[in-house]
Parts: sequence; C-alpha cells; structure tokens
Amino acid sequence: MPAEPIDPAGVHWDRVDPGYITVRLITGIGGWLVTLAVVAVPLVLEAMDIMGSIPLWVKIPVLTVLVIWAVIDIGLIPRRAKAIGYHERDDDLLIRRGILFQRVVAVPYGRMQYVDIEAGPLMRHFKLCTIQLKTASAETDATVPGLTRDEGARLREELSSRGQARLAGL
Repeated sequence: MPAEPIDPAGVHWDRVDPGYITVRLITGIGGWLVTLAVVAVPLVLEAMDIMGSIPLWVKIPVLTVLVIWAVIDIGLIPRRAKAIGYHERDDDLLIRRGILFQRVVAVPYGRMQYVDIEAGPLMRHFKLCTIQLKTASAETDATVPGLTRDEGARLREELSSRGQARLAGL
C-alpha cells in the first residue's frame, strides 16, 4: 500500500514552470561531468605513468557506483521538479517539495521580513526566477524555484503586501 502524501486536504498546488526541468538537467549533468572528470584524474595520471598503479578492484566499483548514482540522480530530476509546488492561503504560504522525503512548509505572512527574487544566467536564459522568503528563523527553507518572471514578480508583490498587512495588524 503506497504511503499517503502529507499534503493538507483541499490544497491545489501551483507548480513550477516546466522549463525548470531543463535548467536542472543542464546543471545536474554539468555537475556530474565535473565530478566524473575529477575522479578520472588519477586514472589519466596512471595511464601517463605519472602516478602508480591503482588496483582494478578499486577502479571498477568506484566508477560503477558513480555512474549508477549519476544516472539515478539525473533521472530523478524531472520528478523532483514536478514535486515542487506552492499554495497561497489567507494567512500563510505553503511550499511543497520532495518525492521520497516530502516536506510541506507553511510560512505565515506576518513572519516574513522580506521577499527576495533571484535569477542566475541560466535561469534568466529560460526566463525563470527563484523566490526566497526571509523570516527571523534561520531554519526556514522557504524557496520556490522555477517560476516564470511574471509569476515571480506577481508573487513577490503579493507576498510583500500580505506581509505588510499582517505586520501592521499586530
């Protein structure tokens, strides 16, 4: 019997833009290529007789594990991106993420100090951004990546105005 998700009842999640999957695939593949290149340095040095011999019983398992791990990690990127969602309620913003380890965070509007919007070069190329909610708690992981620029700007303005209204009401 599959486990039930931890989503609150009656919540319809707004999902991130599908272009975010492409961004994550590019960064994921790039990261794994760098990792595999670093691991391959001793093998290249050995082939050039610069470094001593590495036993075959070490090479094969290490490379096999890394390649399998990379394939699984890259293969899960679309599911991870599709699992991200957010929902605006009257008093707080819900943010959902995770496949195996699901997490739902509720950030009360009155606790927000500011709303940050950011976009690196790759995200800008795909016309996407990330919204970060800053609260007094250092443990609050309230980010919504992969929003379109228009939705990010709308959400930033909406959350800022709701946060100011809640703060004024205290």
